[in-house]
Amino acid sequence: MKEQTNTDRAVTLDPADPCGCGERPDVSPKARTKKVDYVPTGKVKWYDKEKGFGFLAAEDGQEVFLPKTSLPAGVTELKAGTRVEFGVADGRRGAQALGLRVLEKTPSIAKAKRMNARDLAPMVQDLVTVLDNLSGSLSSGKYPDGNKAKAISLALRKVADELEA
Repeated sequence: MKEQTNTDRAVTLDPADPCGCGERPDVSPKARTKKVDYVPTGKVKWYDKEKGFGFLAAEDGQEVFLPKTSLPAGVTELKAGTRVEFGVADGRRGAQALGLRVLEKTPSIAKAKRMNARDLAPMVQDLVTVLDNLSGSLSSGKYPDGNKAKAISLALRKVADELEA
């Protein structure tokens, strides 16, 4: 906010309200007339990054349209179930979210089911030994037989999935 001084008084200009009339130029006149004394919260019902919109389920039961332009800076997608806080404006097609803020992200199911790091360490050490033996065999021009190759690839995928979660 900038502060301008007159000889009589100080005036504070709000960048969101450039005319100082209490109206935002980017919101329809109908939406400006609705006064909200609280900031609604809710959860993301769904959001499609490709289409650039989604819907929120407000705690009061209202379904709110979520356009891409309402996402906070740096946020490009939202998972269903993410708790959010948002402003609401009544548009031509119903309620529309303005100024969304993420309150808490949805916990990852993969991380919740992730193996303990201390339990994973011996598995990685065994895998290193197996891969070292495989390297020697491949250097001499021999691939492992089908069952052994399948077991090695399964072990690699398991460790990769645990690390990636």
